[in-house]
Amino acid sequence: MVNVLPGNERLAFNELNRIEGIKDIYHVFGEYDFVVIIEVDDLGNLNSIVDLIRETESVTATQTIVGAELK
Repeated sequence: MVNVLPGNERLAFNELNRIEGIKDIYHVFGEYDFVVIIEVDDLGNLNSIVDLIRETESVTATQTIVGAELK
């Protein structure tokens, strides 16, 4: 989940779209501005992508939630 500077939602969306490894981006209303879906094989790759998101100029905060597949 990602928060961005107020008024920079479109800019942030475009910046996030350029990051390889991001599968989907949903603009949402409420506590967070975006839900970003990342699909990776290991936590090291997840960490690298989250670091890239946090380095994005318009991003102010992130919260990572790791999901598990139910079979």
